[in-house]
Amino acid sequence: MRWGVEQRLEFIEFRLFWEGSINRADIVEFFDVSVPQASKDLALYQERAPGNVEYDTRAKRYVAAEKFTLRFLNPDPYVYLAQLRAVAEGMVPSRESSIAVFPSADVALTPKRDIDITVLRKILDAAREGVSVEVFYQSMNKVRPDPIWRRITPHAFGYDGLRWHVRAYCHLDHKFKDFLLPRILEVGEKGAAGVTGQEDWLWNNYFDIVIGPHPDLTESQKKVVAKDYGFDHGNGILSVRYAMLFYVLKRLGLLGDAAKQSARTQHIVTINRKETEAALEKAELQL
Repeated sequence: MRWGVEQRLEFIEFRLFWEGSINRADIVEFFDVSVPQASKDLALYQERAPGNVEYDTRAKRYVAAEKFTLRFLNPDPYVYLAQLRAVAEGMVPSRESSIAVFPSADVALTPKRDIDITVLRKILDAAREGVSVEVFYQSMNKVRPDPIWRRITPHAFGYDGLRWHVRAYCHLDHKFKDFLLPRILEVGEKGAAGVTGQEDWLWNNYFDIVIGPHPDLTESQKKVVAKDYGFDHGNGILSVRYAMLFYVLKRLGLLGDAAKQSARTQHIVTINRKETEAALEKAELQL
């Protein structure tokens, strides 16, 4: 099948699975195809997934049959919720989402970081080409309180849940560092690469954080926390790049001894805390 047809069959099944019905107009509107093409798609879906749909003459819609079986879609709750979140945050127009009927939803918004699109494109170009580039960067360093020009060799990008940064070799400090994209005020000339990303040990190696329910929770509360986080046998393992370890622990509330915090607000703790402290020291960060 052509990719476009396969995509439309998945769309049909998405609507049937999550919303229980679909009609030709849904396909026409979403994919900008003709009515005859939408009819062909629905006929093909019924041919490939017999018994999955019934036509409701009163509603003039195809509805999921009682014995509906997935044939084209591997549904993921996180994919659905990611679409819902993207629309709720205003990142994606509702018309571009596969969801037709949106439940009332909201998200805990954070201030939008101002990233210059020209800056991002030039940093992406340098990373793609494997070269260095000059950046006019405003750090929060006491030694350098004003923005300065410095040369970096970018090779990767990281997101801590709030902000995007570029991972790069700093030609000024002679080591790999994280540079927040909003703090890159200008981008200058490209140049020869410094140390490549292949030599960024902290980026290319991983540490396993073992996490589990807070010890002060009741047994039933521990079980639901384990279910919530997808733990096996009560605990779970997060395999994290050393370069991202600080950000992950901070976001999960695991910087410091989480077991000393209230179990009502901090539901998980680090089981291998000593090893995690050592890993942070290796990553040149201190608890």
